[in-house]
Amino acid sequence: MSWKGSERLLETIKHYSSFPATGVSLRQMVQFGEKPSTGTLFRASQFLSEELPIRLAHRVQELGELPDGLNEMPSIKKVRDWYSQSFEDITSLSRPNLDSETKERLLRPMKQNSRESKILSQTTHNPSVKEGQYRSQQTNGNGNSNGVASKRSSRRYYAGTDDEGEWPPELNDYNKRFARTLEGIKRRHDGVVTTVAQGINEYKRKRQRMQIDNNIQAFLDRFYMSRIGIRMLIGQHIALTDQKSATEPNYVGIICTKTNVKELAQEAIENARFVCEDHYGMFDAPKVQLVCKSDLHFMYVPGHLSHMLFETLKNSLRAVVETHGPEKEEFPVTKIIIAEGKEDITIKISDEGGGIPRSTIPLVWTYMYTTVDSTPDLDPDFNKSDFKAPMAGFGYGLPISRLYARYFGGDLKLISMEGYGTDVYLHLNRLSSSLEPLQ
Repeated sequence: MSWKGSERLLETIKHYSSFPATGVSLRQMVQFGEKPSTGTLFRASQFLSEELPIRLAHRVQELGELPDGLNEMPSIKKVRDWYSQSFEDITSLSRPNLDSETKERLLRPMKQNSRESKILSQTTHNPSVKEGQYRSQQTNGNGNSNGVASKRSSRRYYAGTDDEGEWPPELNDYNKRFARTLEGIKRRHDGVVTTVAQGINEYKRKRQRMQIDNNIQAFLDRFYMSRIGIRMLIGQHIALTDQKSATEPNYVGIICTKTNVKELAQEAIENARFVCEDHYGMFDAPKVQLVCKSDLHFMYVPGHLSHMLFETLKNSLRAVVETHGPEKEEFPVTKIIIAEGKEDITIKISDEGGGIPRSTIPLVWTYMYTTVDSTPDLDPDFNKSDFKAPMAGFGYGLPISRLYARYFGGDLKLISMEGYGTDVYLHLNRLSSSLEPLQ
């Protein structure tokens, strides 16, 4: 039996979609510290119980209004239902009844060093993202969203609470229920990337199109950027809830305050070479040389960095093997150079895989563009974790990796020499002060 949303629910979703999303920076997420208290977690739950429905509502509205019959594709409708269900799950969760003393205490600010809090809350703009590039269109029915926006902007993600003494058990109970609800939502949305891709395939078959146009491309950019943000906030909150009972040094939720870049790069090299050997039935994949200081650390989400490194390396190794032929004894070595500046940590991946013609480079950033002749049919279960993609996927590796880079203030760029090879530059914002690009 498929799920069906009530008229009332759809009206509520429409109302929520008129509010703007509130961006959060990596640094603000780390303000929780390594052992968040019941009160602080409750404040975060309160923020998310307002913020996530707004973000989910934007997606439901946008999926329903896609042009040219794309909104009618079965897989797109399925994803729209998942988002609506998740919206309902959060908004129907009953809030605890709190006495006035607890309410007052929750609003009391934490005693903290004011210089530190100023540094933590400062945010910077990402030079790679145009103003409003990933913003959702919001209107409040009459095409005007201004009044609504200003009313909500006082909400803040991080708000430490006065933690002297015990909290009533209702708070802890609500925190647990909220985290369980988020776990269910995260699982429900595991297959979103492949299911949307399936929907685009259905549309291409029905419309007999080979490529997708700029409008759909821009929609996918906004949609997937928003998904990265939703999953980040959810994953972070679940991990913080778990860390209440067991702390991991250097971790605040899924953010590692001392991410070791060299270790992650070595791991990505091993994984990409393994997938390459497996795919081509080779004994020994092309070699990769890594130049990086051993003690290079910065604050980042290791899962995001691993994903970007693995995807870009996989592309490089594939190009090298396809250009020189899998039977070749000695392949040219692919080089990874990692440099640290004041503002960015930059990772350059240089391959000798024949390069890409200049006319083709814009296509590298379009979804569903793939150099593999036959796009594999997408099994929605194949990438439950989003990370174990096949060697030659369905043209999502680079565009989604670029979104991951931009999400925390970085970028991914590609420079090619046709007839020789390609250099990919992955810029990571070292200051971690860039807001999510939702504004």
